[in-house]
Amino acid sequence: MSADLQALRLQGLSKRFGALQVTRDVSLDVRADEIHALIGPNGAGKSTLMAQIAGQLAPDGGRVWLQGVDVTRWTPHRRARHGLARTFQISSVFRSMSAQENVALAQRARRGQASAWRRFAASLAGGASSVLSQMHFAADPTARAATLDYGAVRQIELAMGLATAPKVLLLDEPLAGLSAAEAEQAVGLLASLRGRFGMLLIEHDINAVFSIADRITVLVAGAVIATGTPDQIRADEGVRRAYLGEP
Repeated sequence: MSADLQALRLQGLSKRFGALQVTRDVSLDVRADEIHALIGPNGAGKSTLMAQIAGQLAPDGGRVWLQGVDVTRWTPHRRARHGLARTFQISSVFRSMSAQENVALAQRARRGQASAWRRFAASLAGGASSVLSQMHFAADPTARAATLDYGAVRQIELAMGLATAPKVLLLDEPLAGLSAAEAEQAVGLLASLRGRFGMLLIEHDINAVFSIADRITVLVAGAVIATGTPDQIRADEGVRRAYLGEP
């Protein structure tokens, strides 16, 4: 694969906490037009790996490239400016703000204008409404997030990620806590975004992963044991034994 198609590349990332080796020489890449899923059992090191990619944890070894630039020593804020966005397993929206305000704040942060943002909220409302409209946000965009249901709050968080115009979007369990109907809608939304930027997602809903991912990387005990298309991962005997629970 040519380097210009790699939105994100990891080479040999490792992280240890005391005697516990959490990630072990992890290498993978995310193409600019794909949805790449990262799966594995609880405790496999998936969230630790995401934190290393985002810059919240410094790796003990290895490198992170974003858009062909080595960002291994960059702060999370600088990585975000370079096109990296992240959503979290536990929603991180500002509950006292409306959906529109949350998205407007994300837009301003992307431009380095997070301070004194309320003076400009009205001027950004149109852009925020456009992002929410793309997501088919059905709730009142002016209502405080604290008054909205969980599915709407998760939509706000994703909208905040989209508002930063990402080159790579990291998604940590985007379906967690959603109803079956909400999860189906979220999968459809992510599929509709394919090709706009690279996505790396952690998700425990295996049916959703196999339906939406272009490629899948399987992490077990901190190490990559397989990467391939959904069909290749289904057919991999090592994956079936180590993760899918099949003999």
